[in-house]
Amino acid sequence: MATTAAYGSWASPIDAALAASHDGRPENLGMIGPELWWTAPRPAENGRRALIRKRADGTEESVLPAPWNVRSRIIEYGGDSWAGAERADGAPLIVFVHFDDQRLYAFEPDTPGAAPRPLTPVSAVGGGLRWADARIRQDRGEVWCVLEEYTGESPTDVRRVLAAVPLDGSAAGDRSAVRELTDDGRRFVTGPRISPDGRYAAWIAWDHPRMPWDGTEVLIGEITEDGVFSDVRAAAGGPEESVCQVDWAPDGSLLHVTDTAGWWELYRIRPEKLAAARADGPAGTARPASEPLCAGREEEFGGPLWRIGLRWFHPLENGLIAVIHGKGATALGILDPDSGELVDAVGPWTEWAASLAVHGDRVTGVAAGPRSGYEVVELDTRTGHTRVVGSPHTDPVDPAYYPEPEVRVFTGPGGRDIHAHLYPPHNPGHRAPEGELPPYVIWAHGGPTGHVPLVLDLEIAYFTSRGIGVVEVDYGGSTGYGREYRDRLRGQWGVVDVEDCAAVARSLAAEGLADPARLAIRGGSAGGWTTAVSLTDTDVYACGTIIYPVLDLLGWATGETHDFESRYLDTLIGPLDEVPERYRERSPLAHTDRITAPFLLLQGLDDMICPPVQSQRLLAQVAGRGIPHAYIAFEGEGHGFRRAETMIRALEAELSLYARTFGVERSDIPPLELTG
Repeated sequence: MATTAAYGSWASPIDAALAASHDGRPENLGMIGPELWWTAPRPAENGRRALIRKRADGTEESVLPAPWNVRSRIIEYGGDSWAGAERADGAPLIVFVHFDDQRLYAFEPDTPGAAPRPLTPVSAVGGGLRWADARIRQDRGEVWCVLEEYTGESPTDVRRVLAAVPLDGSAAGDRSAVRELTDDGRRFVTGPRISPDGRYAAWIAWDHPRMPWDGTEVLIGEITEDGVFSDVRAAAGGPEESVCQVDWAPDGSLLHVTDTAGWWELYRIRPEKLAAARADGPAGTARPASEPLCAGREEEFGGPLWRIGLRWFHPLENGLIAVIHGKGATALGILDPDSGELVDAVGPWTEWAASLAVHGDRVTGVAAGPRSGYEVVELDTRTGHTRVVGSPHTDPVDPAYYPEPEVRVFTGPGGRDIHAHLYPPHNPGHRAPEGELPPYVIWAHGGPTGHVPLVLDLEIAYFTSRGIGVVEVDYGGSTGYGREYRDRLRGQWGVVDVEDCAAVARSLAAEGLADPARLAIRGGSAGGWTTAVSLTDTDVYACGTIIYPVLDLLGWATGETHDFESRYLDTLIGPLDEVPERYRERSPLAHTDRITAPFLLLQGLDDMICPPVQSQRLLAQVAGRGIPHAYIAFEGEGHGFRRAETMIRALEAELSLYARTFGVERSDIPPLELTG
């Protein structure tokens, strides 16, 4: 029978170590012949990513032992970190990025005694050389990929080009042996996609101050005999049109996902239209006509390009197209581009990551649901049958301890909709005393151009199974609900996100679902910003957990972050030279005198995106002012915690903050010492 105990005091088998061991998900799916490969997180191995091989006979193995870490640092958020191909003898050839030195390595795992051999040099300048989104061109003896090259010590002293790396290792100590395929001066590029006839390459490019969800262009170049791209011209996109993926159909049509109609939708440019546009004058004077393949559904068929090489669709050899689509939640479907018919895979999954691989009639993706973590799922398009083929979810505890999510739409200022996922306290072994209302924590996601997936998250279960509710808020600016919803945050960061989170918190209290005196807020990165601003601008929350945050807009806009987001504030806040006062007025560091609630600040000391200097400024300003707070810094951690020991310490400290603030006794976690 259930034991009566106060909310927040319940005993749970989901401890911090268990939650940490299930953090992360499979990524970077790829096929080498009939074999499926991907990368997988290893929190217990210093947070490295392992390269996993699933052989045709069904056996699964980690190809590279520790400390090999298959992860790219390009644009700091990374990108596709490996590529593979079949050699003439049918054996696999692997090219991958090793995180520690960011060099490209080649590896032939079936060759006895073989070890990874470097293909690229180490640069002594700035952040060095970084690589991503590779394609192996065995016919040319090269790897074609994106090169990010630092030219100075500043985070913005950087250039990105499409480049060819020799497979013979001749560039391992010689940067001049790397061929540049094209450099038209664009600040950001994705890897090249080669047309079926081998004549053209297509890629996406954009420039500061735009982010890729603001405006990008599809560029096409002719591949010359000496292997460079010439006559480069734009085929789609523009300053106010976001193209997030491009690829070729088997018939030579150019497929791309663009939000020109207000939603990221799939479009096609037929081969004859491409040819006519290229024949119609000099480069840049004509754009080929494109046609929507699945218009009018008011769903997203793409998303924000936070990493180089994300894939929301994949053409099949028979002309059909595998697509990830949805509003809020996502599904895997098979689209007939001629009829517009779309048939979804059947299964319990409500979120598909932007990673797809195809072999023949088989489509493989990474999916999760409210009762399962991310796993590798295969769809047989001939039969419609789906099955888990890798990283299968297993229940580490009785699923009765998992939270039961509710999809909610709350009302915000001006009557605007606010999408959210509500996770009430839930534990089969406990119930609360009659009349007691539960504490709730508002989770503000990062990005801020992102969204919260409707999936099983043991970090959420860690709190809900102890009697603390969680609500994840897709505040205005989030993706998954069309461009209009996404654009709500333009010039309004620190306003709309804060208002929306507060509106959800107040609604829970008004509905009698949450104790209004025991509401908290937490978030990391952009969510850390929203948390910090919320503690200075509202009186809704009893405490907050601020994780690797943005705190000082002026510092962030003048050299204290990486190049990719160095102009992000132009749209989130406004151009610095036009609204300089707004940068100070919005920053939490300008209003620390308003903070009265206890807070926990968690920071990775190797964070290049939200650097420790901003957290240190906040600590200096609140020191001695009587605001209870704690600061925990983690050596060897960057933007996003990856090591098991870090995640355990962070979760237990967060729970200790809530227990102390909400007046709950717990003896199963180290007490958090707060100073003022």
